[in-house]
Amino acid sequence: MKEIFLLKLGEIVLKGANKRQFEARLRQNVRRRMKRYGNFDVYIMQSTVYVEPMDGQADVDGAWEACHFIFGVVSLCRCRPCEKNVDAIFAAIENYLGEDLDCVSSFKVESKRSDKRFPLTSIQLSQEIGGRLAEAHPDCKVDVHHPAYTVFVEVRDLAAYVHGPAEPGAGGLPTGVGGRAMVLLSGGIDSPVAAYMIAKRGVEVEAVHFFSYPYTSQLAKDKVVELARLVTRYSGKMTVNIVSFTEIQEAIRDNCPEEFFTLVMRRFMMEISQRIAKHDGCGALITGENLGQVASQTMEAMAVTGAVVDIPIFMPLVGMDKEEIVTIARKIGTLETSILPYEDCCTVFTPRHPKTKPTLGQVLNAEKNLDREALIQRAMGSIEKVKVNDHDESLL
Repeated sequence: MKEIFLLKLGEIVLKGANKRQFEARLRQNVRRRMKRYGNFDVYIMQSTVYVEPMDGQADVDGAWEACHFIFGVVSLCRCRPCEKNVDAIFAAIENYLGEDLDCVSSFKVESKRSDKRFPLTSIQLSQEIGGRLAEAHPDCKVDVHHPAYTVFVEVRDLAAYVHGPAEPGAGGLPTGVGGRAMVLLSGGIDSPVAAYMIAKRGVEVEAVHFFSYPYTSQLAKDKVVELARLVTRYSGKMTVNIVSFTEIQEAIRDNCPEEFFTLVMRRFMMEISQRIAKHDGCGALITGENLGQVASQTMEAMAVTGAVVDIPIFMPLVGMDKEEIVTIARKIGTLETSILPYEDCCTVFTPRHPKTKPTLGQVLNAEKNLDREALIQRAMGSIEKVKVNDHDESLL
């Protein structure tokens, strides 16, 4: 019989009466991801997603790789289905895993019997299959405590399935079960990681990026679009809203005290992001802020910049240290792009001595000479929407 994938569900199994809704969304997401790899049947039984190629034209290896990045899947394995009898199970193991057993020094068999009509218990099945395999592979010893290789047998409703050790999945919750949110995406290390972490909680992510030409280059813009593309490997397709920010930054430079430049700038960013978010059906903002990392990320500064919005602000990195963030960036593949030396608008007109403990009154006074609404309206009129997904070619 042909090879199929078993994708094991994580915390979805704890969702009680809502479990079916989560499973339905996960099935939909898996089907969407599999489309580009050929004709696959995707169905869910017993807290497991079955992904079965329906013809010989399917790109099985490409589909297998893609399954590793689907949120909601805690582990996955390639397996061989067979009839539910001991002879068929043993033959399937020999055919599918025999070469692996010839290359290791020890093994054990671990069985799970979901179909209670099967005549042997899980332990009895492991003993029977283990004995036969020991005879067939005399150079590979049985070691039930610390085996070099484990053969897994799962007796389920439709068939028995044999496979080697499972691989870790992306975890989290299926994309789409947690609503939509807008990430403020810069060209740095933090914001792509923040987008990934909130997407992992089942949230569809859209992005906004502030572009200050000619102070920032086309390469800087391309870098941000590439970061969004890399995140979509996990999150699915994304729209990046690119906002022309030059006029606002020049107005801040010309009309505000220098120590408040960054704070006023971030207040504009937050308010514009919220307006785009509400228009596009997003219920929250996502930022890569990290408490104490820079002058604008003190408790007082974050309170002031967040005061201009009335929707939740998710800050998944707020309590992490930089090395933890870098580790995640490296894992999800955004680090090398993030550290490319292309400037972003946050580095334009940086104050020499930024205010670290501002009050809201001080900031309101600092921005009193700005026509906020007019500046925001012109920025909103400049928005360029760029749609990205992980199949796009890199711009860099």
